[in-house]
Amino acid sequence: MPKFFVKTNQIKENTIEIIGEDVKHILQVLRAKKGEEIHLCNSETGRNYITKIEQISTEKIECHIVEETISKAESKLNITLFQGIPKADKLEYIIQKNIELGIKQIVPVAMKRCIVKWDVKEANKKIERLQKIAISAAKQSGRDMIPKVELPITINSLSQIIKEFDLIVLAYEEEQNHTLKTILKNTKTFEGMKIGIVIGPEGGIEKQEVDILEKAGAKVITLGKRILRTETVAIMVISNLIYEYEM
Repeated sequence: MPKFFVKTNQIKENTIEIIGEDVKHILQVLRAKKGEEIHLCNSETGRNYITKIEQISTEKIECHIVEETISKAESKLNITLFQGIPKADKLEYIIQKNIELGIKQIVPVAMKRCIVKWDVKEANKKIERLQKIAISAAKQSGRDMIPKVELPITINSLSQIIKEFDLIVLAYEEEQNHTLKTILKNTKTFEGMKIGIVIGPEGGIEKQEVDILEKAGAKVITLGKRILRTETVAIMVISNLIYEYEM
């Protein structure tokens, strides 16, 4: 049974309204009829529902909640990715793959070595497109929540919100001593912790930016002797966290 996402304001007592593009898909692709069951998920809370179609029109479908189900699709790790803005195709790839891995939020960060500079006027349009990629990735991977792609922030802004996290890990190619393995060994569990991962753009992150974030509380780590592409780094870090605490 395919899963469709809804928002909290579409849920009223024992009824859920399906609106937008999903209506067209349900009617024209699935050819669903009154009385058939539909699997719905609140993208804001992760709560899943088995529902039965009660009313159908070309604009909306009203469903009655039959039962609330428990899903284990969401990761126990609460991870936000702070990604130095790379070229558009790379950012799309980063969003897609890391949402498949289970991250909760993506925040683009404007850094000195970013090749791409976002125009403030175009930022909302770019985020709108990236959010659609996030939705698609969440659906494809069976997620219960849709991670939000935020508007870009600066290094200084990032340094101000580090204190809101239990742990911020910054991958830096010039670091030689501190490793991700050390953090994994010294932390019994990351479950319930608010974790941030900071990744530089194609050109890397400058030493001055590293110093600002480290002074604010970020843990600077090395990922080994080889220099990884920006689109590879988050996948490596998150995969290790998942392996250590979920598998």
